[in-house]
Amino acid sequence: MSSAPPAVVTRFAPSPTGFLHIGGARTALFNWLYARHHGGKFRLRIEDTDRKRSTPEAIEAILDGLSWLGLDWDDEVVYQFSRMARHAEVARDLLARGKAYKCYCTPEELAQMRQQARAEGRTRLYDGRWRDREPQEAPPGAKPVIRFKVPLDGETVIDDLIQGPVTVANRQLDDMVILRADGTPTYMLSVVVDDQDMGITHVIRGDDHLTNAFRQTQVFLAMGWTPPTFAHIPLIHGPDGAKLSKRHGALGVAAYRDMGYLPEAVRNYLLRLGWSHGDEEIISTRQAIEWFDLDAVGRGPARFDSAKLDNLNGHYIRLADDARLVDLILPELAVGGGQGDDSAVRERLLRAMPGLKPRAKTLKELAARAAFYAAPRPLPLTPKAEKLLSPEARARLGRLRARLETLDDWREDSLEAAVRAFAEAENVKLGLVAQPLRAALTGSDTSPGIFEVMAALGRAESLGRIADQANRA
Repeated sequence: MSSAPPAVVTRFAPSPTGFLHIGGARTALFNWLYARHHGGKFRLRIEDTDRKRSTPEAIEAILDGLSWLGLDWDDEVVYQFSRMARHAEVARDLLARGKAYKCYCTPEELAQMRQQARAEGRTRLYDGRWRDREPQEAPPGAKPVIRFKVPLDGETVIDDLIQGPVTVANRQLDDMVILRADGTPTYMLSVVVDDQDMGITHVIRGDDHLTNAFRQTQVFLAMGWTPPTFAHIPLIHGPDGAKLSKRHGALGVAAYRDMGYLPEAVRNYLLRLGWSHGDEEIISTRQAIEWFDLDAVGRGPARFDSAKLDNLNGHYIRLADDARLVDLILPELAVGGGQGDDSAVRERLLRAMPGLKPRAKTLKELAARAAFYAAPRPLPLTPKAEKLLSPEARARLGRLRARLETLDDWREDSLEAAVRAFAEAENVKLGLVAQPLRAALTGSDTSPGIFEVMAALGRAESLGRIADQANRA
């Protein structure tokens, strides 16, 4: 006995003509959450029918971006181009049903029609001149397109889950081309056939597709199929209120990963772009699945705010497992000539991470702050650090090193007590010991607390770095 199909099947259907942009990632997230919330399926379709612009690299970027965000899809990926024969078959079926017709218009005739329609302020650009003509009237050798026959009267109503009921008069809809003269199907037909064959129950996408929904609904009805439920999400805008674009710094998902954002932070941020649950800002994936539904999606466009994303990312870095963070920053540290693959460096970073991660908003920032832990000896010195290491300061470091060598307990409190006692014995302020010590251990005049640094570096590395500067000629 076969089980009933899931009540909810959503899909994400990007065109692989570029990277997975942030708006597409949010659409995928909303589809994924809606399916998971309702115990349904989330499916992926690559709409690769534009063969000139679709690239394997873009397909890889989409799959990689979704995987990085943790948006796992159900069943096999559907590639639209591979289903062209099925799409063409439906076009011929519509022709046989009297729901479509052959059009033999020349490009010149179509251009003249469009020009006249625009001059008269009509939205319907094609005048339907081949709607009821016989093929025998066609010019010799002319190859026809197949056009869908839109009803001339009545209305098409979309009961949109976000926009509410939206209506268009059918007389405003064009008899769109569904099969080109070369036998290839158009996007508008392919989408309908694929949604039907994939069992899609809910189409959740950007509201720039709302006008497509009217045409697609008519094709569903002409084939005797039940149209899916539509939900059109308002687009994301930039801080200035204009549609988010490259000029606002709109980037692909991979770029956010490369800039040092964690997937859970990006996911949480995208979730809150146009959807809310009370005043909650930090929302785990488990809570998102439990709470998400389309009635909480706003009807107005959301505004992208990079400062908010930075703050969220800082929050998730603080929550993240130390070992995971070390794994994520090690490649970055190795690039700069550090010893990123050295197990001793890894141990140092693990000890240092509790003190490093509260101060960073991105992994790039975290890696920059952690770089001195991974730097090979002797450390390069900044000009300010060099200034702190006068001959007198280096001589004092030599004496401090001798004192520290006898220390059995290499913990922060013990180290602090020992350095304070040394400063007292030298009859100098703590700063005159701590600042050169910082320069010797980090190569800089700024760092986390110096005793925290010594504990993380460990005995051997700390004593070695002090010796490098104390013994310098």
